[in-house]
Amino acid sequence: MSIKLFALITLVSSISFAQKMEFTKSLDCNWVDPIQTGFLQNHLVTKQKDNVLQARVVDQYIKRQDSAKIYLLDSDVAKVKTMMKNVFEDVAKTDCKFLGEIQSLLVKRVEERTEFVKKALGKDFKFNKETEFIYDPDHKDFSKTADEANEFLKKYVQFQIANYLATDIKLDEAKKRVIKNYERNLKRIKETKPETLVANYLNSFALSLDPHSSFFSKEYYDDFTIDMSLSLEGIGATLSQEDGFTVVEALVAGGAAAKSGLVDPQDKIVAVSKKDGKMENVIDMDLKDVVKMIRGPKGTKVKLTLLRKEGGSNKKFDIELTREKVNLEDNAVSIYYQDKEINGVKKKIGIINFPSFYADSKRGGRSSAADMKRVVAEAKAKKVDGLVVDLSNNGGGSLEDAVKIGGLFIKTGNIVKQSSRREGAENSLADIDEKVDWEGPLVILTSRISASASEILSGAMKDYNRAIIVGSDHTYGKGSIQTVIAVPGELGALKVTIGMFFTPGGFSTQHRGVESDVLIPSPYNVDDIGEKSMDYSLPPKKIDSFVSKDAFVEKGEGAWMPIKSDWINKIKTRSSQRVAKNEEFKKIIDELEKTKKLGKTIKVSEVLKEKGEKEKKVKKARYAAKDEKDKEYLKRADIQEAADVLIDLITLENGKDLSLTSNAQAGKK
Repeated sequence: MSIKLFALITLVSSISFAQKMEFTKSLDCNWVDPIQTGFLQNHLVTKQKDNVLQARVVDQYIKRQDSAKIYLLDSDVAKVKTMMKNVFEDVAKTDCKFLGEIQSLLVKRVEERTEFVKKALGKDFKFNKETEFIYDPDHKDFSKTADEANEFLKKYVQFQIANYLATDIKLDEAKKRVIKNYERNLKRIKETKPETLVANYLNSFALSLDPHSSFFSKEYYDDFTIDMSLSLEGIGATLSQEDGFTVVEALVAGGAAAKSGLVDPQDKIVAVSKKDGKMENVIDMDLKDVVKMIRGPKGTKVKLTLLRKEGGSNKKFDIELTREKVNLEDNAVSIYYQDKEINGVKKKIGIINFPSFYADSKRGGRSSAADMKRVVAEAKAKKVDGLVVDLSNNGGGSLEDAVKIGGLFIKTGNIVKQSSRREGAENSLADIDEKVDWEGPLVILTSRISASASEILSGAMKDYNRAIIVGSDHTYGKGSIQTVIAVPGELGALKVTIGMFFTPGGFSTQHRGVESDVLIPSPYNVDDIGEKSMDYSLPPKKIDSFVSKDAFVEKGEGAWMPIKSDWINKIKTRSSQRVAKNEEFKKIIDELEKTKKLGKTIKVSEVLKEKGEKEKKVKKARYAAKDEKDKEYLKRADIQEAADVLIDLITLENGKDLSLTSNAQAGKK
């Protein structure tokens, strides 16, 4: 899940990066202390190194080495803590030998566990579906001895085998794949480059400040830029990794791969041409490295060797594609229209799917605010009676776009306040465009993974009584703002928390999120989803309300009706009646109950029972055509319920009693 809110600016920190460039052009130990200083000079709360921060850094670095607590022993963890006991002093003296020492220790343990897995999955292996073990690493300790580690691994391997068996793979093949996965992981760890070790340490330092500060290596910084701009230059294919193969998940409409007619979903890429034109085998290569080889400037060519399953055999062949600019439309704002009938009267509504707050910082670049403005204008031209804005899978993004989009639904006024390192110094960000782009009924759909910029938009609309919020009990609860600071020499970037934001009512969304007016069941309604469950999460705050009177328009052009509390009460009653009868919501509630009972352990038989069906659904969604995906989207229980809430709101705004209306009958236009 991607949780983000960024002030989209690139800074050169006040630390002397330029001086370092004179003697190093790669990310090495020389950069560590200056980059740490850069984080501390910009971070909202933490301003200096101390023993508490150092202990956090060590804990985060250990977690990065073995997050599942499979490989390292308790004694290894103690050694790592000894190696890093003076880590801040060491890196200040450009001494990073501890990185290599810890890496050697990890390699040794991974080798040992890999050999054990090979033996455990030998000819005497018996699958036991009754195996039960603690799967949540937060609820288990590192093993005290090698025997204890191997005993846990025996159970863990049963779980891994079950994941394959649940997808109709035979036992012998499942054993081979599990072993290959361990061997592949060992190879990846052995081949870790020194600059990656440095980047991993810096990321551990960043995460010790708060959950949303991080260090981007060059590759991750490139991905971040693509994510925010919704465009890249390449072949136009979504790729994944499966059992060592790079698999084509989907083709981007209008991209080079789709237009060529030579590439199909589920094709495996086994070789890619290098800059010198020679083909390089990419089986077992990290996905990020394969992607790096395939991407390239518009107009350049790349050759691929594909493996395709046809009939009962595999066909291997070469193709050549010319790279093009690819627009990632799946993450862009889109709208669907539905006709609904209430007591013989037809109503048209618009459902806006809004998956992220994207913004290309280049002049003329694409932004979610511009796309939303266009979509709202289109809906108004089609004379819709109301709008649903779906933020249920929106993890955030551009701060500026969140403010602009909030301004589409009010006249003028404050949307958010941003705090800074100076106590009591909040900066208001307001809509100054007097035009109300949409003055009609508005419903916003959220969930526990709606975060950051989503919380700014939904929180502002709630505080202005401009929209009814439908969804989980509350949103994610990320109330902090980050900025991105590029490291000169294209060596990566710092993402650092520089402030907290407050909605017009003076509320920080930190931890509490934005509470829904109308609650509906959601698969994300579990305790470990949310900001308050994250390591070193910053505490929430409250400031005075800064709601702007100029936001309201009582009559004339752009007039909109504030939501009334008695409307919400009536709508909640109607919604709860519908939810109680809805079979999809019943399934969600049952799944949540199972999750609560399961607690911190897992039983292999449960994997066999549920994994197969889920896998079929995932594959169906993954390879479906756009029309099929659209149908599935509109069939979602939460989308349907948000649409019904909107119809209830339209009815009330028209001055009618909900008790006189029948259930809306929907049909996609």
